[in-house]
Amino acid sequence: MTNSYAGLDDAGVATAAAGAGAGVVRGMYGRPLSRVDKGGGDFATAADLEAEKTILSVIRAARPDDAVLGEEGGHQGPADAARQWLVDPLCGTLNYAAGTMLVAVNVALRDGAAAVADPFGGEIFFTDGESARVRRDGADAPLAPTPATGLVDVDLDPPLPHAPGFRAVDLLAHSGFAARFRPRVSSTSLALTWVAAGRRAAYVAVGGDLSDSVHFAAGIALCRAAGCVLTGIEGAPIGERGHGLVAAADQETHEVLMSMIHG
Repeated sequence: MTNSYAGLDDAGVATAAAGAGAGVVRGMYGRPLSRVDKGGGDFATAADLEAEKTILSVIRAARPDDAVLGEEGGHQGPADAARQWLVDPLCGTLNYAAGTMLVAVNVALRDGAAAVADPFGGEIFFTDGESARVRRDGADAPLAPTPATGLVDVDLDPPLPHAPGFRAVDLLAHSGFAARFRPRVSSTSLALTWVAAGRRAAYVAVGGDLSDSVHFAAGIALCRAAGCVLTGIEGAPIGERGHGLVAAADQETHEVLMSMIHG
């Protein structure tokens, strides 16, 4: 049997895996789905589990010596593997379960290629670590961030125990925010791809070190490759004491948001 993934480069593997997972998510949408309770109000659906299984099958076929860290299955593959893939098969499970089509499928090679698929928008955003593009209807186009929309997505999920004192909701109450921006709450890391694509001016999320998060790694990689400005909430580089995330289309937007966060 021919392995159709064996000849792909890492960006091709990420794109194929994210696309395969998106096909599962799309195909299972609207069905009655069993749930797995994770505690604290969080849960996974049968679609999360099946999509992760499908993504792992692509990665195993293409890169059998690599390890995988999956949102649902945890660490799989060789314990001493030099390379690891970070997989979030359905980012926006609450949206999905409520019949809202704002979800993402995230696949990222740690410190390398990455892809984010929009199952219902028909787009796959991907990077080889150097450039960032979006694929739609078989055609690729470069991602070009711009703050022109003035829209800022804010993650309003409760902060993690080790998150900074700042709450994302505080940003919305800042007197200068409404004068310059308009808030959006998508509740999925798909919003990061929109910053890279120029559809959002910025994205703000609280939390711990998000650089190695299966939820955020792919979106962060895309934003970096597209030329966005990214730091933690305190302004430190992501992964270097940088808790949370501020991803902005340009330096000016980033500086304005940071002044509001710390003003």
